[in-house]
Amino acid sequence: VTIGGQKVQVELESEDDQADPRIATTVAQKFVDDKVSGIIGHLNSGTTIPSSRIYNDAGLVQISPSATNPKYTQQGYKGAYRVMANDVQQGKVLGEFAVKDMAAKKIAIIDDRTAYGQGLADEFEKAAKAAGGNIVVHEFTNDKASDFTAILTKIKGVAPDLVFYGGMDGQGAPMVKQMQTLGLKAQFLGGDGIHTAEFMKLAGAAAEGVTASLPGVPLEQMPHGADFKQKFEGKYGKIQLYAPYCYDAMMVMAEAMQRANSTEPAKYLPEMAKTNYNGVTANIKFDDKGDLQGGSITVYRVVKGDWQVVKTVTGQ
Repeated sequence: VTIGGQKVQVELESEDDQADPRIATTVAQKFVDDKVSGIIGHLNSGTTIPSSRIYNDAGLVQISPSATNPKYTQQGYKGAYRVMANDVQQGKVLGEFAVKDMAAKKIAIIDDRTAYGQGLADEFEKAAKAAGGNIVVHEFTNDKASDFTAILTKIKGVAPDLVFYGGMDGQGAPMVKQMQTLGLKAQFLGGDGIHTAEFMKLAGAAAEGVTASLPGVPLEQMPHGADFKQKFEGKYGKIQLYAPYCYDAMMVMAEAMQRANSTEPAKYLPEMAKTNYNGVTANIKFDDKGDLQGGSITVYRVVKGDWQVVKTVTGQ
């Protein structure tokens, strides 16, 4: 990368926040103290939101490749951006899909009370109701739970035709297994938190027929997805879900630095709003909050042990 007429070597400093908000703020403070030029991250909404305040106070640019909770970009922080559709967009698509495509009339909702799970479930509930669905029960668990028998027994009593789960694979997988054990016949729908290889591994045969979404379009349909996949897998092995978004986040940041002729956050931050980058995942432009304009959502279903594309909904 050439910035201000000089060759610049980009160095990666990485830390693991362990999906824990307290550890995330410690990591954020370390990055600030180390005088980094910008942040790509964090992974989860529950860590991205508390750390964003620290980055904002330090005048840093933060681009999340994966945190989807709307609150992250609604705080008014000038340096907060994301390159993936948010949960307002994702919840809306899932709520409409449940009622219109999955013909769900009686819907049960469970969420894990995290920033991600609760946020997605609330947006799903709004959209499902607007589409004419009837929410018969909304139950709560947490992101460390493994036994959902009591909640699922209660849900079985109201006989829904669809269960929506707002949360991650570690809870979603035992949940679908326990639904089978209890003879709860409802369809199971979730967001990107359960659209993982880990979910498939943990749920086993119970994963069959499960439906879940991912922000964005499938890798094969991304503007430069096939080329990226070939290069990435040639160097690092199997591609991880968020890799193309991380790549785009870094390139968007580098381009803003080039336009500003500086790696100093105070100088390149104003350039971020002017982004119009032809990325791997999409053509990236931001709205006035720092959210991706026109973010797409794709719905998938497990068919014969594999996530198959059902439908892509392109955002406006």
